[in-house]
Amino acid sequence: MRPFFVVALLKVIQAWDRLCLARLVRRHPGLVIDPSASSNLARARFDLAPGARLRIGPGVRVERQRDGVRFCVARGGDVVIGEGVWLRSELEPVHLAVFEGARLEIGANAFLNGCHLSAKESVTLGEYAMIGPGSRVFDSDQHPLDDANPEAREAVSIGAFAWVAADVTLLKGARIGAHSVIGARSVVGGEIPAHSLAFGIPARVRGTVGDRSRHPF
Repeated sequence: MRPFFVVALLKVIQAWDRLCLARLVRRHPGLVIDPSASSNLARARFDLAPGARLRIGPGVRVERQRDGVRFCVARGGDVVIGEGVWLRSELEPVHLAVFEGARLEIGANAFLNGCHLSAKESVTLGEYAMIGPGSRVFDSDQHPLDDANPEAREAVSIGAFAWVAADVTLLKGARIGAHSVIGARSVVGGEIPAHSLAFGIPARVRGTVGDRSRHPF
């Protein structure tokens, strides 16, 4: 009887979460959640301004933790989360912040583990890209330095099968090539070619990486 009770309880919780998500979608015309995405999204935080767009694709996975995933999308912001993406929040929350008119696109089967992505221009992740805990991605200076030095913005891209390890900072204009690996606690502000092993402050290419398509995670 006990296993049956547990299964029944889980089904009730899932049904309630689906109901909560349906209500959320009705309140936000720009929000689209594929029916096969995790019902645990009901525990995420959705701060969506009028005119914000957030599309969550099939099979997107999250843990059942309150505010474990935080979507902050300003007016005109556009977020696309591809099929099979895993937003893992067991270690730290996943925070996705998209400012007015900016775009964030996360490719299919990417893996974000307790990281922070902030887009004021454009941030793009390729398929199976991976970002480790404590890492931060910024496509702008965030604030002006002074009257003579206004805030600068430049798109950031992370290629397919690339791995950005723990506590890495990607600054505006960072471009990580496909299949590259960025070592822990590095700072990247420029281009890292495909199939590179790079680390340091600033990150520099220290070696090569082969095809990671068979070992993305």
